Amino acid sequence: MSEATQAGWAGAVALVLASSTGGVGQHVASLARGLIAGGATVTVCGPAATEEQFRFTATGARFVPVEIPANPTPADARAVAALRRVLAAHIDLVHAHGLRAGLVATLARPTQPLVVTWHNSVLAGGLRGRASRLVERVVARGARITLGASADLVERANELGAPDARLAPVAAPQLAPARRSRAAVRAEFGVAPQQPLILSVGRLHPQKRYDVLVDAAASWRELSPRPVVVIAGTGPSYLTLAARISAARAPVTLLGHRTDIADLLVGADLAVVTSDWEARQLFAQEALHAGVPLVTTAVGGLPELVGDAAVLVPAGDVAAVDQAVRALLADDQRRADHAQRGRAQAATWPTETQTVRGVRDVYAELAPAGRTRADRTGDGEQCHRAQAPARAGDPPSRAQDGGGRG
Repeated sequence: MSEATQAGWAGAVALVLASSTGGVGQHVASLARGLIAGGATVTVCGPAATEEQFRFTATGARFVPVEIPANPTPADARAVAALRRVLAAHIDLVHAHGLRAGLVATLARPTQPLVVTWHNSVLAGGLRGRASRLVERVVARGARITLGASADLVERANELGAPDARLAPVAAPQLAPARRSRAAVRAEFGVAPQQPLILSVGRLHPQKRYDVLVDAAASWRELSPRPVVVIAGTGPSYLTLAARISAARAPVTLLGHRTDIADLLVGADLAVVTSDWEARQLFAQEALHAGVPLVTTAVGGLPELVGDAAVLVPAGDVAAVDQAVRALLADDQRRADHAQRGRAQAATWPTETQTVRGVRDVYAELAPAGRTRADRTGDGEQCHRAQAPARAGDPPSRAQDGGGRG
């Protein structure tokens, strides 16, 4: 991110996130790194587990534990109080990521301008869905600027009364180079030279609809050579999926958490995304960058993201996934064409540097008087306080923010 070292907005920002195991946490780490390189001071507020996974302090940011779980609990009131204490120090601007973090930031009533990035859509039904939609409205109206990771999120925020909602695509952090050869990766899973290896990566969560992939894969046992399907990721659906794989005798292996996604992509012949909704799914971006042919559901921001570089299928349609995968596996030239188009499409996406620059421009618009790092030298942590008044009885959060790697 060498371009990000150019001078830019140099104020002090608090980046707030809830529980995250993937895309949101990586985006916050990327922002922190780029903003600090440009002269800003960054405080990251989130669950202690996010610091353990994403190491925000390694970017030069200060990290303050603020426990905001993926699901609402009465402890959200403590998260609001903890965030207020952070904002009492010199902070020019607050930027929350996701509805859960956005609600906590809104309830903290910051005196500073509040920006909220929407990364996920509310998919839950019933009481939880109604509560989450109420939170959407509160967060949309409480933020000075709402940034949507996809156009449908921007449209939703506008419908709910956001004073200023804008599209702000989130760039996928660049993967480190692969460390193993294609043959070595495939040998790990016992894949023969001519045997297809199909890869999916993401949080094991109902939104990702891995049940659809498992059911489609069960029918691929009849193919010769038989494909091997691997899914990298962890999450609440693990036991349910493991049972489904066993019952269907599907050729699917759950790999758990992996840090070698670049290696897995080197070994893969196809990538598959079966989600009910995504904005700019991280794995879809990684697959196209790597030139791995992609089959993905036509939901949320994915059609806009992939263009004609992937095979689009309806959400929840096992037969469509089955047919799309069979067609690609049977046509070497078509796979090669999709690999080429994927790389070309990926080249049109914003880079991490461009993403940081766009966010920095929003900050400068809202807090143009943010002082330079030199101006703040010697201030000390307790100076220039803008104390937010305490408000007893603020209600706890009632929304769910979807979380997940992509």
